[in-house]
Amino acid sequence: MSIRKSKPWMLLALSVLLVLLAACSSGNNKPATTDPVETGGTEPTKQNDPPAASGGETIELSFWTLGNVNYEELAKEYMAEHSNIKITIQNTGDQTAHHNNLTTALSANSGAPDIFQLEIGFMERFINAQDKFHNLNDLGAADLKDTYLDWKWQQASSTDGAFQIGLPTDIAPTVAYYRVDLVEEAGLPTDPDAFTAAIDSWDKFATVAKQFKDKTGKTFVDSRDLIYNALRDQADGQIYYDKNDGSFIGDTNPQVRKAYDFTVKGIQEGWVASNALWIPEWSQSINDGGFAVMPGPAWMLGNIKSNGPDTDGKWRIAQLPEGAGNWGGSFLSLPKEGKHPEEAFAFISWMLNKENQMKSFEEKGLMPSIPALFEEAEFTGFTDEFLGGQASASQFATAAGRVKPVYYGPLHDQTDAIIKEALQNVQETNADPEKEWNSAIEKIERLVARS
Repeated sequence: MSIRKSKPWMLLALSVLLVLLAACSSGNNKPATTDPVETGGTEPTKQNDPPAASGGETIELSFWTLGNVNYEELAKEYMAEHSNIKITIQNTGDQTAHHNNLTTALSANSGAPDIFQLEIGFMERFINAQDKFHNLNDLGAADLKDTYLDWKWQQASSTDGAFQIGLPTDIAPTVAYYRVDLVEEAGLPTDPDAFTAAIDSWDKFATVAKQFKDKTGKTFVDSRDLIYNALRDQADGQIYYDKNDGSFIGDTNPQVRKAYDFTVKGIQEGWVASNALWIPEWSQSINDGGFAVMPGPAWMLGNIKSNGPDTDGKWRIAQLPEGAGNWGGSFLSLPKEGKHPEEAFAFISWMLNKENQMKSFEEKGLMPSIPALFEEAEFTGFTDEFLGGQASASQFATAAGRVKPVYYGPLHDQTDAIIKEALQNVQETNADPEKEWNSAIEKIERLVARS
């Protein structure tokens, strides 16, 4: 993805028509078209050079990007070295509009870009539409497979591995961002390793959270959404839906119920803030010190920095209890409508190599999907003054090694929204948690029946 998000994942529409794609609703807001990026920059590596165009022909590639990325700058570098390539960037920050626009184009067999940035949350909409995308294995992707994290690669592969819809861009392992000044006020350890040890089980996390609340009067966790996500994404291989037959299992998955009950506990004990994710009050609390801990993915650091300018140097990264999840990350795919798949593949495989993934991390905080980078001195030595000089890259790499891939299913977002509505009712209206849980399960079962 990778969006350094300004809004959460949106609901996917008409997911039952995944393969045909024809009936999915179209977005009215087309991504803003920019002029072709200008040439310039440093000399790129020579690998993955595109085939030479005959007769001096200019190859034009359209590229739809998503969110706060440095892909425009990388495209400039590439064009500076490849004078026959002209890349036009279209960028949007609205995930739903971005993917709906592609759905519309694919259904009409007209208007799709040569290169499309596909967010993992929308993978289920497109992964089975193999007639609409070039199989990257046919273009050489199979030779690159071992370059990337195995679980990341599998997210864009068919069940048998024969079809590859995209090359991995970034990943988004989850960590515990915390305020050293606030935890020190509560008498808690401030060193990242020591703080990690203090909360290395969810039971210990709850004990520390209540201690913090009692000592300072402030909430420990930023929002009900993120603490629920942190536990939810530690599920064993699947969350709400069975990865083999697609059936709803959220009502019997112990990790889902654990996440719900733990969030309720935090609400009732007063150490989970009453903010919903992304609302102005949540953003303001980042800067005002309204909470001590934010469980979030790697890209969330960008939101902390932009919303908390007065907190520079006060944050650190620790590891979450009992494992890590992954929220976000994207792939670069090639819609079959594109007329220059070899040139497009040459560009994206260059843009997603080790050197350029490191640039994307340094410039935009996009956590690399190439594990070999995690051992390089340039990566391990990367520090962030906003985090008090902490070696943040190594913390994200540690979290990446703790991720266990999970199956989402096409109804994940709708199902998740129903569960979170129940938690909202518990927090905002003091509703009975068990009644809200049962009501949520009934709503989800009706959703499944309709689909």
